[in-house]
Amino acid sequence: MNKLPIRRWMKLHFLILLFPILSGHAQTKISVDICVYGATSGGVIAAYTAAKLGKKVVLVTSERHPGGLSSGGLGNTDIGNKIAITGLARDFYRRVGLHYGKQEQWIFEPHVAEDIFKAYIREASITVLFQQSLKALFKKGPQIQEIRTIAIDAGGGQTAYIIQAKEFIDCSYEGDLMAMASVSFMIGRESNNQYHETYNGIQLRDKHQFPDGVDPYIIEGKPESGLLWGIQSSELNTRGTGDKKLQAYNYRLCLTDSMQNRIEITKPDHYDSSHYELLLRYIKIKNPKSLEDGVLNINLLPERKTDINNNGPFSTDMIGMNYDYPNGNSETRKKIIQDHTDYDKGLLYFIGHDGRIPEHLRNEMLTWGYPKDEYMDNNHWSHQLYIRESRRMISEYVMTEGNCTGRLKVADGIGLAAYTMDSHNCQRVIVQGMVKNEGDVQVGGFPPYPVSYRSIVPKQNECTNLIVPVCLSASHIAYGSIRMEPVFMVLGQSSATAAVIAIDKQLPVQEVPVDKLQKELKENPLASHRIKY
Repeated sequence: MNKLPIRRWMKLHFLILLFPILSGHAQTKISVDICVYGATSGGVIAAYTAAKLGKKVVLVTSERHPGGLSSGGLGNTDIGNKIAITGLARDFYRRVGLHYGKQEQWIFEPHVAEDIFKAYIREASITVLFQQSLKALFKKGPQIQEIRTIAIDAGGGQTAYIIQAKEFIDCSYEGDLMAMASVSFMIGRESNNQYHETYNGIQLRDKHQFPDGVDPYIIEGKPESGLLWGIQSSELNTRGTGDKKLQAYNYRLCLTDSMQNRIEITKPDHYDSSHYELLLRYIKIKNPKSLEDGVLNINLLPERKTDINNNGPFSTDMIGMNYDYPNGNSETRKKIIQDHTDYDKGLLYFIGHDGRIPEHLRNEMLTWGYPKDEYMDNNHWSHQLYIRESRRMISEYVMTEGNCTGRLKVADGIGLAAYTMDSHNCQRVIVQGMVKNEGDVQVGGFPPYPVSYRSIVPKQNECTNLIVPVCLSASHIAYGSIRMEPVFMVLGQSSATAAVIAIDKQLPVQEVPVDKLQKELKENPLASHRIKY
């Protein structure tokens, strides 16, 4: 057995002894077979699968609600191809259909999705620890022994847990457990040269792009007046060059035009109309006939509600304001989330109330309001920022553009992806004296393709009892195709099934027999019976 240097040993044990003192409270110890971290859609399905397959499970999340973005506003499901959605993921959309009196449905209200995720939790008797922040992780060699979490409520009360498990599944959008376990990861965009790709790295393209002629300066034609809000002064690098920039985040906005269910959109805290000056300059050139004409992407949901997404060059995406999020501490992330909240709420208010907006657009905006029956514990605003991309694991196999297009094929597939290679814009810059967005890519036209099992498990020398189905090993542009909520559910089920096999066979997750895993997923799609060997 390898021995730690004496100073490192003393430091480690000092931190272990100090942790309860720093916390200032007692900690509850929980021992389970499988710990799922992150109650995203994939996390709930992973926990449900593990429990139905006979394992003792705990689901841990920093959030107050289960379901992630699927219950947080993305009700107009990004599918790609329904053939790719199998197992419990398909069961979820059939449960949605049951609610609406159909066989299955892919468009739904946020609270309906949350109720279904809660039903999964109840049916499998899953212990869920809400609002728990990950504070420490301890490993013995490449194996995680335990994690420690803490929650502080509004009154200052604290709850903390020591969670010991045989297997861990990180289903968070951020990959915090993965990072704390010292597993290799990537943030940003690789160069095209790294994985022989075409659409990675810097991409100045024509989708969601400003037309020529939009001036970037506070006083038009006067660079000395400074740049308008949201424009970066940095030089645009060569196409295909890698960097650490992230595709933009936003909220998927649930509004309603029902008079009986509508709450007026009011001026948010920290409102600053100068943040939306570029929208005015775009509208002046574009002259949109309606909000959907290049301003907002208004997808209709049942009960006269919406799932509004980014549309055009200046919309709900807060471009270039999320770079510090993946590795940020809780305070940094809290500020970024609040900034995005203020920005999107402010955008809605600006469109409806600023006299410089054309009257027909203002009047259209004023028909919408926040729904009384959604997000009732959060002032009717979504609890989930759309974290389109954060950390991405680097494992023995990295999914790349070649997998998406079918140029590269894998035999160890444990789920299918099918969506367009999709990246939102990453920065707003000056090109030839005009405002331009950079980073938007939308390239599709390929059939469903398998996601490698090797891409959801770390390198064996780094960790042997962790699976990462959300922040999986993929290049930026391949991740843009894989990162859809139905696929996260599919991979969550695959991860939990693999974890069960690893426990039963006493194997590192890297040595789980993939043919056995594939057979189980095919023959037991709803995890309705125990695995038989």
